[in-house]
Amino acid sequence: MTSKVTIVGAGLAGSEAAWQLAIRGVTVHLYEMRPHKQTEAHQTDQFAELVCSNSLGARSVDRAMGLLKEEMRRLGSLIIAAADASALPAGGALAVGREAFSAHVTRAISQHPHVIVHREEVMDIPAGPTLIATGPLTSPALAERIRELAGQEYLSFYDALAPIVTLESIKMPPCWRQSRYDRDSGERGGDYINCPLNEDEYRAIVQALRNAERIPLREFEQNDEKFFEACLPVEVIAGRGDDALAFGPMRPVGLRDPRTGKRPFAVVQLRQDNLAGTLYNLVGFQTNIRWPEQRRIFRMIPGLEEVEFVRLGQMHRNTFINSPTLLRPTLQWRDRDNLFFAGQLIGTEGYVGSAAGGLLAGINLARLMAGRAPLVAPQVTMMGALFHYVTHADPESFQPMKANFGILPPLQPRVRRKRARYQKYAERALTALKQWQEQHALA
Repeated sequence: MTSKVTIVGAGLAGSEAAWQLAIRGVTVHLYEMRPHKQTEAHQTDQFAELVCSNSLGARSVDRAMGLLKEEMRRLGSLIIAAADASALPAGGALAVGREAFSAHVTRAISQHPHVIVHREEVMDIPAGPTLIATGPLTSPALAERIRELAGQEYLSFYDALAPIVTLESIKMPPCWRQSRYDRDSGERGGDYINCPLNEDEYRAIVQALRNAERIPLREFEQNDEKFFEACLPVEVIAGRGDDALAFGPMRPVGLRDPRTGKRPFAVVQLRQDNLAGTLYNLVGFQTNIRWPEQRRIFRMIPGLEEVEFVRLGQMHRNTFINSPTLLRPTLQWRDRDNLFFAGQLIGTEGYVGSAAGGLLAGINLARLMAGRAPLVAPQVTMMGALFHYVTHADPESFQPMKANFGILPPLQPRVRRKRARYQKYAERALTALKQWQEQHALA
């Protein structure tokens, strides 16, 4: 058996897989087409670049995303280590400085003696042990080769980015710092910046979003418009009802305007986006509105009248394979033992889910190289439940899935109180993970 592995894509999944293989002594040839060929969303040539939010979700293990991160942390995840090292104040969430996070991952991978980095596009599926982790923005040539291998069309949806603004251009007051229910990290007097709106201001924003001119889809995309519910453009939410935003990203619960001591009718929250604390993104304001319209509408928000935009929102097409018909729970291709897939390309939604796929695929490829059987993660763990879902869901209605307690096997006996139930899920998962690690000598 050959002693080297090819990984295509140095995003979250590819970087994590490369690390897992390298620390187990396997030589990795890691291919990344950036910067020679960019995608429509990436801006740098760094590994594991974050192109949407800078948050990796909840920290606490009694939250699904927090549990998944803790499982990965215990399995020696590079992505979680980088996130911990570049963490920003964000209340109960693990948000990171984008540049510091990507730099940490890039440095670790590039300097490892078992990783050889190739800055070039891969246009066909390599022979030999291979992991495809090119993500939802897979280049057209490779996407076509995967489609031919699968013998079926991709599923697709659209992913949208939120605007980023400078801190110094935000007016405070009327804006103020506070996390919902004061769940702050204790720094800066509040992890989020809040812009309050009264009912008239809120209604004006909703109407403006509904009437705004959108960036037209490319011709081949016009008959294939599927938005993923977890990342809906703000204008799409506004079109679903007069109060849809007030009960969505603009909900004011857990906040009080210090000028009045009362909860505002609606609020726009901004979250720190870089380590220096100079940039903030509009939470939940992913959009595909034309850029001049974005400037006009978002400057209608109190406190943002003269805001400086460093990135405006945009939307791009994401693609994913029909994993229930194509992959095994080990993330191996259905009829090729040495071909693995991981990341958002397989339908695991979000940064942490993508990295988790790279972690499992990396461990399993290393085992395959050592002549050992690949592993299936325990289904009672969040990682195991996630990959069980994406490989066992109904292929006719398969859609991307993020970590959530609803995909875990039910507790026996049942625990009725939600918080206590989530804590029991976490305890069961971490116990099973420890036993699994010990059984298979996993770090």
